[in-house]
Amino acid sequence: MSPTSETARDGRRLVIVESPAKAKTIKGYLGPGYVVEASVGHIRDLPSGAAEVPAKYTGEVRRLGVDVEHDFEPIYVVNSDKKSQVAKLKSLLADADELLLATDEDREGEAIAWHLQQVLKPKVPVRRMVFHEITKDAIQEAVRNPRDLNQRLVDAQETRRILDRLYGYEVSPVLWKKVARGLSAGRVQSVATRLVVERERERIAFRSASYWDLVGTFSTGRAGDAADPESFGARLTTVDGRRVATGRDFGPDGRLKGASAQVLHLDETAARALAAALADTAFAVRSVESKPYRRSPYAPFRTTTLQQEASRKLGFGAKRTMQVAQKLYENGFITYMRTDSTTLSETAVAAARAQVKQLYGESYLPDAPRVYASKVKNAQEAHEAIRPSGDRFRTPAETRLSGDEFRLYELIWMRTVASQMKDAVGQSVTVRVGGHSADGRDVEFSASGKIITFHGFLKAYVEGADDPNAELDDRERRLPQVTEGDPLAAEQLAPEGHATKPPARYTEASLVKELEEREIGRPSTYASIIGTILDRGYVFKKGTALVPSFLSFAVVGLLEKHFGRLVDYDFTARMEDDLDRIARGEAKAVPWLRRFYFGDGDVDAASAAHAGNGDGDHLGGLKELVTDLGAIDAREVSSFPVGDGIVLRVGRYGPYVERKGEDGAEQRADVPDDLPPDELTVQLAGELLAKPTGDYELGTDPATGHAIVAKDGRYGPYVTEILPEDAPKTGKNAVKPRTASLLKSMSLETVTLEDALRLLTLPRVVGTDPADDQEITAQNGRFGPYLRKGTDSRSLETEEQMFTITLDEALAIYAQPKQRGRRAAAPPLKELGADPVSGKPVVVKDGRFGPYVTDGETNATLRKDDDVETITPERGFELLAEKRSKGPAKKTAKKAPAKKAAAKKTTTAKAATATKTAAKTAAKTAAKKTAAKTTAKKAPAKKTTAKAAAPAESGSADLPVSEQV
Repeated sequence: MSPTSETARDGRRLVIVESPAKAKTIKGYLGPGYVVEASVGHIRDLPSGAAEVPAKYTGEVRRLGVDVEHDFEPIYVVNSDKKSQVAKLKSLLADADELLLATDEDREGEAIAWHLQQVLKPKVPVRRMVFHEITKDAIQEAVRNPRDLNQRLVDAQETRRILDRLYGYEVSPVLWKKVARGLSAGRVQSVATRLVVERERERIAFRSASYWDLVGTFSTGRAGDAADPESFGARLTTVDGRRVATGRDFGPDGRLKGASAQVLHLDETAARALAAALADTAFAVRSVESKPYRRSPYAPFRTTTLQQEASRKLGFGAKRTMQVAQKLYENGFITYMRTDSTTLSETAVAAARAQVKQLYGESYLPDAPRVYASKVKNAQEAHEAIRPSGDRFRTPAETRLSGDEFRLYELIWMRTVASQMKDAVGQSVTVRVGGHSADGRDVEFSASGKIITFHGFLKAYVEGADDPNAELDDRERRLPQVTEGDPLAAEQLAPEGHATKPPARYTEASLVKELEEREIGRPSTYASIIGTILDRGYVFKKGTALVPSFLSFAVVGLLEKHFGRLVDYDFTARMEDDLDRIARGEAKAVPWLRRFYFGDGDVDAASAAHAGNGDGDHLGGLKELVTDLGAIDAREVSSFPVGDGIVLRVGRYGPYVERKGEDGAEQRADVPDDLPPDELTVQLAGELLAKPTGDYELGTDPATGHAIVAKDGRYGPYVTEILPEDAPKTGKNAVKPRTASLLKSMSLETVTLEDALRLLTLPRVVGTDPADDQEITAQNGRFGPYLRKGTDSRSLETEEQMFTITLDEALAIYAQPKQRGRRAAAPPLKELGADPVSGKPVVVKDGRFGPYVTDGETNATLRKDDDVETITPERGFELLAEKRSKGPAKKTAKKAPAKKAAAKKTTTAKAATATKTAAKTAAKTAAKKTAAKTTAKKAPAKKTTAKAAAPAESGSADLPVSEQV
């Protein structure tokens, strides 16, 4: 029976989903008796500030939003921006005969459905409608087979929410008091930050080792072809039976590992001497070892593997990947994108096998369907892997998608189809070549080859790698067809030097992989966690690498020393196990929360006594930990020795280095915010301290008698006057020193007293416009010199005009129409070649904010260390990749102005008609202008975006910031 006929029989049904896009798609699959409306995400949550808490609550309940004394009862409030939507839903529900809650099928979706039921208080039957793809068949099947709310899933999600609130709202104030205001701590956020910090510590402690070997090119002496090459390369592996050292034989201290006593460490001198001794050696094949090669397809995507591959292949960050995937899901192109399952339904397997047969032929189709079991602990197998939706997969071309959505859909489609194809098979071969040097030493070289005789699934899809130097699965290496004893001639024996490298920094893809392998957090939250640590300034990006800030060193150091269990990897993973046990009904939420927070109560093992707080520094509970802060030395946790008496400190305004000078006075110098910690060496710190402090005494202003100095501030060099000690600094009579930024043509080393006095005359009054009696001033602004008259600003062509322009010249500028729109495009400053991601030509251009690289789609400003003349194509591509990883800038639409009261009706119909026509024309014109302004309006600043992205945890003066996990 169709949903339409059911409706005709059963009456009117209200279906509530999360997003308008999802509502629009689903509405098209249901009959006229259904009303589909969006809740627009969560409609209520824990309060984000004390002002939102009802007046009846006081004390700790008001601060936390959770009543910890009464079974950790959460205080939920309807979000202020959702009150009108709730009113709309209640109005629609009043006319409905049944309510279907069609939110996502995961824990968070179940919780949203529960909140809707609690707030709307329906008096009609309520059912849960679930589906993992938005297709006509799936939606109609979900309508025919609704279920009840799963209270266990709701309890598990609510426990997570309360746990994260207690963690964030209790630990964050400790960071405020001991490190800096505005910081946040979180159950998974802090552990993820610790991983990045620990990797940087490893890089700081790392000492590189140098080692050498030989690379030989050997010839068979016969003519070759593509299948049987004439020559091949091989690397020296042993000398007199001792294995030649490679990078894996050295420890992070740059020394050979203890187990490598029998390893031969060659330096440059020894390597060159050995090459010379082998110049006349007759070489021969000592062994040929051939093994069958087989590679099975990769499992279909789950959330984390999709994020990793989108990072490797498309340059997407985790957040961008999930945003694009959300759109694909809501518009019916893919199945639900938050899943830890690799399972495919029978329908999906049939669709994939049909496309394998259609696109690649019967020979690529295995006899039986492939079944994939999830490797993720506590995977929700009821969910499906991420795949194209429907019982017949649309090819990427058939979707008519474009841009990011097309590229991500294509990735998902290829991976899904490939998962149902045959193995790739071939042969792997190892050839060992030996000989004796002139001084009697026995040497052996080795070469490895791989031949793929049947590509199988590799025809459709090849997985990427985090290591850019790693060899991909479809790469072949062909060796000559040789047998044991065949003579070989050494065409070249080249000594080659190597140096061990520090462990690579995490990328978004590798951090997601690490978190999943350690079973920390839930895969569906990783994108938001990475976004949080980036937005908070704990981590920044250098290319695709995640680099910890000095601030994160201070935060992690404090948490490790005083809240060790909270950022312990195993403890965090065990907490996740407990939350899953609550979801399965094997543990109770309240005893577990009590143990975590208070550390009291006789809780048996089944309710997580052993996995709640455990032993050690946590036995007393979180509350006791955050109450006694006397042992935390704020200066100590923010100080890190660099060497030679130099200490790095994390201050209120950023990191700086400090040491005592020969006269006992403290020397200080700011450290650039974007300096990777492993690059702060003793030498660099010394250079920063050796630079002038930025205070240059230029002389005395003859008009005031005040000293004039030039300084180097955090926002650039400037000049200012030194006021007398008795000058009032507060109150109505307070005097502020005159200050002015240096012009682009000036520097601290060359600025003179005359220059400074001239700068301090700005803003300069040019005169008064006789037409409107408004004052015109010449000023130096962020974007260069300009004139200002009231709210009307006009750019000047040169900085010198600020001091020389006359009133007549200024009036002439204002007499011209104000230029709007873009100027004619200037020719590029440099061409860098085709971008490896977009394939489009990359050029360097000069923009409003300075030079930048662009491929026509993405723009990235050059950093202060980049130079137009010396920038390489690789650096340009790196800047673009970094910009793409941040995703598109969000635009904030302007609110439409309130409509003016309608004009009074005139006594004649003609006048009324004229008035209506004029009003309609004016409305259209206003709408066009508003649309233009909205389009032109720039994206908000990064911090604003971060706050908007997580309103439930935005923090306030009395409530700290936490994460949503």
